[in-house]
Amino acid sequence: MADRPVHYLVIGHVAKDLTPGRNLPREHTLGGTVSFSALTAMNLDYTPGIVTAHAGEVDLTPLAGLPMAALESPATTTFENIYTGGGRLQYLRAQARPLTAEAVPTNWLRAPIVHLGPLDREVDSALAAAFSGAFLGLTPQGWLRQWDADGRVQPAVVDWPEAPEVLGHAGAAVLSIDDLGGDWAVAEQWAKLARVLVITQGAEGCTVFVRGQGARTFRGAPQVEVDPTGAGDIFATAYFINLYETGDPWGSARFANQMAGISVTRPGLSGVPSRDEAGYCRARAARG
Repeated sequence: MADRPVHYLVIGHVAKDLTPGRNLPREHTLGGTVSFSALTAMNLDYTPGIVTAHAGEVDLTPLAGLPMAALESPATTTFENIYTGGGRLQYLRAQARPLTAEAVPTNWLRAPIVHLGPLDREVDSALAAAFSGAFLGLTPQGWLRQWDADGRVQPAVVDWPEAPEVLGHAGAAVLSIDDLGGDWAVAEQWAKLARVLVITQGAEGCTVFVRGQGARTFRGAPQVEVDPTGAGDIFATAYFINLYETGDPWGSARFANQMAGISVTRPGLSGVPSRDEAGYCRARAARG
């Protein structure tokens, strides 16, 4: 399948997401940026390609038929989410092997859109310079994520020394204000390094920084939230594709907000907007 040309290449680990009471190896939900982004790109009429690594036991049925280059790995990246009265505790239980340029099929280096979507610092930051002529989209959350010796994911502490070089290669980068520990000063600092930096704020929408044009905030699409998992990845993919097609960073934010708004109304990967829903979102965004 790696011989097939792709038009939206996404690189990162697929993940097993465990929830309380579901601890058996095959009882998991498929997650990871690559899963949500590839399905979103497909429903926006782009042929997605996935570069990843896993141990082989993960259920990839939702991604069946999509071009995938998967490295063999002794483990599959696994997150466990435990919900308590005080909020969510998240643990990184296992990690697949790292992803470098050698994992990317040669003909996929010519993909017009490339999305680096790390979960657990697995994507080599040098890949940002590996795709000459491509539109490069970044979701840096996995480069910022930290965990302790027990695997417990820690509150966001911004520590990304590669930021100046990596952001300089990007056509756009999308991350949550939670990824920055709520620190808008860091967002403003990184906005000076990137052509376009988008900070998502959950149901409140997003703020778009465009170098040389300042920042604008766009309200989210009001919805009854069922599951926010993957909404940021769906937002980012919609934003990258619309920006690639139109060059309009503001209209892309309206479109991506609509797509993310739909996604939270259904659980897991079922939240990926359909082709018909994507068309509806384009129409809504075009009306402002």
